[in-house]
Parts: sequence; C-alpha cells; structure tokens
Amino acid sequence: MGLAELTRNAVHVLPEDGLERKLATARPLRVKLGIDVTSPDIHVGRGIPLQRMRAFQDEGHTGVLIVGDYTTTIGDPSGRSAERPVLSDDEIEQNAKTYLDQAMVILDPQRTEVRYNGEWLSKLSYAEVVRLARTITVARMLERDDFAKRYTSGEPISVSELLYPLMQAYDSVAVEADVELGGTDQLYNLLAGREVMQAYGLEPQVALTTPILVSWDGEKMSSSVGNNIPLTAPPEEMFGRTMRVPDELLPEWYRLVWERKLPAGADPLEAKLELARFIVSRSWGEDAARAAEEHFTRVVREGQAPEEVPEASLPDGDPLHLPALLVDQLGVGSTSEARRLIAQGGVRLDGEVVTELDLPRSKLAGALVQAGKRRFARFQPA
Repeated sequence: MGLAELTRNAVHVLPEDGLERKLATARPLRVKLGIDVTSPDIHVGRGIPLQRMRAFQDEGHTGVLIVGDYTTTIGDPSGRSAERPVLSDDEIEQNAKTYLDQAMVILDPQRTEVRYNGEWLSKLSYAEVVRLARTITVARMLERDDFAKRYTSGEPISVSELLYPLMQAYDSVAVEADVELGGTDQLYNLLAGREVMQAYGLEPQVALTTPILVSWDGEKMSSSVGNNIPLTAPPEEMFGRTMRVPDELLPEWYRLVWERKLPAGADPLEAKLELARFIVSRSWGEDAARAAEEHFTRVVREGQAPEEVPEASLPDGDPLHLPALLVDQLGVGSTSEARRLIAQGGVRLDGEVVTELDLPRSKLAGALVQAGKRRFARFQPA
C-alpha cells in the first residue's frame, strides 16, 4: 500500500518526514483517533479520518479509537465561537453506546483497540492536572484562531476550555500514540499532543489531518445542523441525502468519501447514483443499496408512493385540521410550515392536490396523504 495510501487526502502530516521515520521502525504503529460523544452519530464526514485509520490497519498497524466520555463533559471548543453546552452523564453514555457499531462500518474490529478516556483522566489528582497545565503556556493557547478571535472580541473563554486540548493531549500520553488523526480543525490539539508527550518523556506523535467535508448546503457537515449522513442511518435516508449533493461538490465527495476520482465527463445524476450506492453498500450491503435506489426512484424521481406506507390514526373530531395532522402524523416541522406546503400545492390526498385546511373526516379516512416528495401516511379511523 505504501506511504501514499496512508496519507491519501491528508492536509497536514507533521513533522515533515516524521511518519517515514515511524514506519522505518518496522513495528506496528499505534494510530489514535479521538471522538467526543457530543452527538449520537458518526456521519460520513467524520468517517474520513476513520478511513485513514483503516488504511493503517490494513498495513498491520493498530487503530486506537478513543471514546471521549470524559472530555465530552467539557466540550471541544475547536472551530467554535462560543463555549459548548455540557452534556449530562446520561446523554454522554447514550451517545457513546451508538459510536462503536458506527465506527466499525469502516474500521477493522480485529485491529481496533477501544479506550474511554475516563479511564485515565478521571484518576488524575489536582497536582497531576497542575503538572499537565505547566506543559503549555497561556500565550501558546491563545495562538489558536478560535481562542484568539474570542479573546480579541472580548468574548468569554473559560479555563475548562483551555484545559481541553491538554486533556486530549494527555490521551496521547496514556495510549502512547505514534500517530494521531483528526480533521483540519483539530490541528492545534494534535500538535499540543506532541508537546505534552515530549514533556512526559515520550516520543512525540505524528499529526495527520484530513479535510472537513462540505455538505449539500455549502456548510461543514454537522449532526447538530442536520446536514449530515449518519453511517448507520436507514438505507433509504442515506441514499436520498446523498442525492442532495450539488453537482459542483461531486469531485470533492468522490475524493474524500469514496477515495476515487470522479470520471471525466461523468453524467452528474449517474455519478450521484453511483456515490449513493457506495455509501449505502458500505454500511448495509449491496442488497440494501439496491432497495434504497428502488425506493428513491419510485418516490422521488417518479413521484409514486413507496411500497410500504406507514399507517396513522385519525384523532377524534369532524372536520379535521389538516396542518395539525401533517405535524403530528407526517413529521412536518410546524403548522405554519404545513400551511405553506398546502398553499404551494405540496400536499396530495390519494394523488390529488388538496388546498383546504379543514377536511371532512370521511374524506381522510383510509386516504393516502403525501406531504412534499417523501412523506407519506395512510390515515385509519381511530
């Protein structure tokens, strides 16, 4: 495979020639990736550094996946303009439970060492935290773009946020990392890990960063924003979301997610279909990808109802307020959004556009209701 494959799509590999020196030792390297459990899923954007870990694993190295159960109690400030809210212990535990299965969509379980950083961070005494804090100066901390901007504008920076990169760096000490992976927004933290490892008498790790994936809305892919494709989302959802990628972003998605070049002169629609097939197949297999494509063709491209339509119970009353039904039973965001959808001709009853806001109960009972392109339900009397 070689160095080129290990560093595919890498933005930074620091220090220069550092990885070559590590590989020359001819021993399995310990390749670290830390994931804070601030949300319940790993999306395809966060899967890009996981793909680099898998490349190392395929060369016989060990992937050390660190679930940041302890650092999540602080929240990584990287790339943020304000301090993140602190999650509860229950939220952290629930999110952590979903992570491993998702990560193993990409990683080789046999070459993955899973660690929770609460193993060591929760045991540090106050004196040990002070020792850790001596390894990097405040001036060095404020070199970070996000901290520098907030400091200059007079916005608050808590001491806990300053401790975050030190805690992540101590993870590298605890697992004796040879390489640490992360997005480009993690570069400062990865380099801090080198400084802290050296202060603790260890050979510093190599920092390898990968690009941040831009989603269909032109913004960084984010679970909190909702412009993401979770690695274990339902196949139909994964397929449909991939098809939202605009034509101009296809070369980047091919390069980063599929790790191949978009063929010259490729038809954008067919290229998107191929990408969607790959993304679904990787998580669920080829049969699921075929079924997801059939669903997408039937529902989105042809405008037909899916083969399986969920049933919804009609509440009491006659007539019934359609916007409220769309919110309660079809997942439309609000009654005002539902009214707009109706006014725009986006709601159909048994295939016919409906414009009324209040409908007789008899007209709704047993009817197939469609809101937009993808929301369907068949109403049954209570």
